[in-house]
Amino acid sequence: MSPCRLITTAALLAATMAGQGLDPAALLKLPTDSWPTYNGDYSGRRYSPLSQVNASNVASLTLAWVYRANSVPIKSTPLEVNGVLYFSVPDHVWAVDARTGREIWHSKYTSNGGDHIGNRGVGMYGDWLYFETPDGFLVCLNARDGKERWKVELADVKLGYFATMAPLIIRNHVIAGVSGDVTDIPGYLDARDPETGKLQWRWYTAPQPGEPGSETWPKDSDAITHGGGMTWITGTYDPELNLLYWGTGNPNPVLAGEGRAGDNLYTCSIVALNPDTGKLVWHFQPSPHDVHDWDAVQTPVLFDGEFGGQKRKLVAQASRNGYFFVLDRTNGKNLLTAPFIETNWAKGIDAAGRPIRDLQKDPTRDGSLVSPGSERPTGWRRPSIPTRACST
Repeated sequence: MSPCRLITTAALLAATMAGQGLDPAALLKLPTDSWPTYNGDYSGRRYSPLSQVNASNVASLTLAWVYRANSVPIKSTPLEVNGVLYFSVPDHVWAVDARTGREIWHSKYTSNGGDHIGNRGVGMYGDWLYFETPDGFLVCLNARDGKERWKVELADVKLGYFATMAPLIIRNHVIAGVSGDVTDIPGYLDARDPETGKLQWRWYTAPQPGEPGSETWPKDSDAITHGGGMTWITGTYDPELNLLYWGTGNPNPVLAGEGRAGDNLYTCSIVALNPDTGKLVWHFQPSPHDVHDWDAVQTPVLFDGEFGGQKRKLVAQASRNGYFFVLDRTNGKNLLTAPFIETNWAKGIDAAGRPIRDLQKDPTRDGSLVSPGSERPTGWRRPSIPTRACST
């Protein structure tokens, strides 16, 4: 075969693979021949059972290729589907051949302002990609060529919203969250139609007045309508239970809690929602009435194991407040609460498994010595947990 034919064949193969799209079944199994969603699969474990590269040979790996995006730092997790890498930064998405590093396409979005702090990746549904923009839009691209299919507004950038997270695809739902806690605006989570972008449901992280949870906010006050609780890290999903798990951000105002007395549900919480309706099934709050900017958005990691001699379906989170939580993911019951770094802001653990806030460690004009401090033990960086049974 001539060199020209080899080059042509390789180019056609790459184009064909780029157009094959994502088989939805790939989201239901361990990531071995693809990385089809933000966490690799729905569990949030970010673990592959592949063993060809291991501790004995990893030192022998050498550089195969380099692709220069000539952009701001890349914070996104690349998807790998059919030999193509899809990754992003604010306003930009790329498709690159995973074998050679050759750019297949580059899509540039022109945003109308917004915070360009980062973009955590794209979601994929069949032949379509979905990404969020600094000015609060959800954009659908053709995975074959990067051309825009549609865009819809998730949130109004003029109110202080922006968007950074990687959308999560659950059947015919594109789950998208929002960011922005500078101007005391409410947080929420959307489900959008993958074909049109039409809103299917919206769940607010602070309940409406009169709804369950509203009693944890001041009465005769509008504090609940400015409650915060942003949804800026991708959640996880249990197909068997049909439950969507998500962590929510801090209440507003961030460090001043005097005007929002109470636990401030459902901010700084781990929640389980029905992905078809957006209805809340259960919640657990790692940081009641947070006054330290300790979002509980960290990945709720799903695994099955034994606890107290009983087989359970579990969800765990290493939270920004310095505590590690293990819950029964069928009902949200707390099974374990333990610090994973040195902390001094809690006086103990209550009957529900929540740390009891020490008021002496709240922010003051003169300052308070509190741990965790501003360095925070965890944040948007993702955990990785081996796939094996756990017992406690």
